[in-house]
Amino acid sequence: MLLTATDAGHIALEFLLADWNILEEYRDWFIILNSRLVGETWYIVELAVPGFPDRWYIQVYDTGECDPNYTFKSPLNGSDGFLDLGNVPEIIGEVLVSERKSR
Repeated sequence: MLLTATDAGHIALEFLLADWNILEEYRDWFIILNSRLVGETWYIVELAVPGFPDRWYIQVYDTGECDPNYTFKSPLNGSDGFLDLGNVPEIIGEVLVSERKSR
């Protein structure tokens, strides 16, 4: 495996930012919580917005490609709206609410 756990984490983060069209200036709102090798050919990367319970789980293959069907988990419901998102940039709030509504 030529891909390291760190590489996989950065690839997953870039994938998520691109998937949501999040500008570079908002990159620091996301963190890589975990990146672990599964089997011999792919990683599971866990991403989050610090201070929030929401999590993205993205598969990154040894080719550097991400599975577009990533998993999003949150104990919060999208119908709660922006109640807990008062101190985040609008785009980050929109992403979280949209993900919460769709899952």
